[in-house]
Amino acid sequence: MEWLVPVLIIVGVILLVGIYLWATYNSLVQLNVRVDEAWSGITVQLKRRADLIPNLIETVKGYASHEKAVFENVTRARAETLSASGPGAAGIAEGHLQQALRSLFAVAEAYPQLQASTNFLQVQQALVDTEDKIQAARRFYNGGVRELNTKIKVFPNNLFAKGLGFTEREFFEVADSGAISEPPRVQF
Repeated sequence: MEWLVPVLIIVGVILLVGIYLWATYNSLVQLNVRVDEAWSGITVQLKRRADLIPNLIETVKGYASHEKAVFENVTRARAETLSASGPGAAGIAEGHLQQALRSLFAVAEAYPQLQASTNFLQVQQALVDTEDKIQAARRFYNGGVRELNTKIKVFPNNLFAKGLGFTEREFFEVADSGAISEPPRVQF
């Protein structure tokens, strides 16, 4: 009978550790899925913006057809955004696209008829709306990454999280913060 107490203690400790591992694993899976969902939301908004850009280019082209280099830069930056494969690449592409759009809107400022064009104003408003949605999706994604990374780094989770296949995720940050410090001016 004396052996029963140590056995019960050992079984209890193993049971507690098992329950802790089970609960922690499940919460890490949930956070991982939430981050994946948030990244999907960002890619949807980036695609939406990329789909608006050709309309914007065509509208501006009608008024400023001689600005070929600006249109090529915007097209190149749009393609880079669409082909970005993760938060790091998307952040770099985001900076390039912001700079290209800033140039495009600078060209548009020189054409008062363009600024009054209904089509241009509609595309412009859709772009502003999309930029707001990208910001919201980015905040949601980075919040999920923060929670997941924190859960992975805290003790005792850091002892076994990597062994269970969980790794820290990358924040969606723009490589050149100056490129987005001021959003493209879309109101004339």
